[in-house]
Amino acid sequence: MANRFGDRYSPGTPGPETVAPPRHPFQGRRPARAAGRANAMFFAPLPLLPRAFFSDPAGLALTLGAFGVLILAAWLTREGLRAEDAWAARKVARRPALPRKILGSVLTGAGLLLAGIGGGDWLAPAIYAVLGTALHSFAFGLDPLSDKGMEGIDSFQRDRVARAIEEAEKHLATMSEAIRRAGDRGLDARVERFQAVVRDMFRTVEEDPRDLTAARRYLVVYLLGARDATVKFADLYARTRDASARRDYEALLGDLEDNFAARTRALIQDDRTDLDVEIEVLRDRLQREGIRPAPVAPISGENA
Repeated sequence: MANRFGDRYSPGTPGPETVAPPRHPFQGRRPARAAGRANAMFFAPLPLLPRAFFSDPAGLALTLGAFGVLILAAWLTREGLRAEDAWAARKVARRPALPRKILGSVLTGAGLLLAGIGGGDWLAPAIYAVLGTALHSFAFGLDPLSDKGMEGIDSFQRDRVARAIEEAEKHLATMSEAIRRAGDRGLDARVERFQAVVRDMFRTVEEDPRDLTAARRYLVVYLLGARDATVKFADLYARTRDASARRDYEALLGDLEDNFAARTRALIQDDRTDLDVEIEVLRDRLQREGIRPAPVAPISGENA
């Protein structure tokens, strides 16, 4: 049977202007700030370990305590940076409930104090503690201490949107954890591209909480289905490396991605329609009040 030939310039083929450009893999992603310095903090306390086991019992306890406090400070600092990156990536966000970086600064000073008081001198360790706290705060900054983008938004709608997006982010995190078990970097990148499209919808809903009703089916039903399908596929693919299952899974992600992108565009178009309505209403009111824009006076010399 003859097959119909088609190319990009054949009749009926969508032109290049109708095809959406491919999404850049790093589009919408922010570089991890100070990640190297935060990870280096886990190595800084390591010299305390050999020192601890060559000390008397009191010195052993103080040095190991200092080691534990500094490791905890490093972990809080890293988690604080991640929380700040998540806060900065969202247009509407609540401040982190726990100021992790501030606690990391305080614990860094406390760890330096414990590490230095073994000799009985308190002045030098106290100076090191103050300097360590100040330098930590200077290097990593403070936690976000205020909400962002919530001015003029009803608190009830704001909380609904925040809860819905937090739950949806948990689904995305579960997808990422599951697909990593498959041990395929190509699949990891494919899931990340899908998640970037989903997060575009998150940002759209955050900008206008009224869109939550229209997007709820996508954020709850479809995203939950994508999460369950990813978990099942990852377990199957890790055992069998089934190429057919991979093709089906990637096709599913493609269909979901197209639907999420189309729904996001529809939400944005609805917002534009609302703006046009507001503009027309204001113009009608101005006309009923008899207000007209003042004519622009001609510049002297133009009519000469």
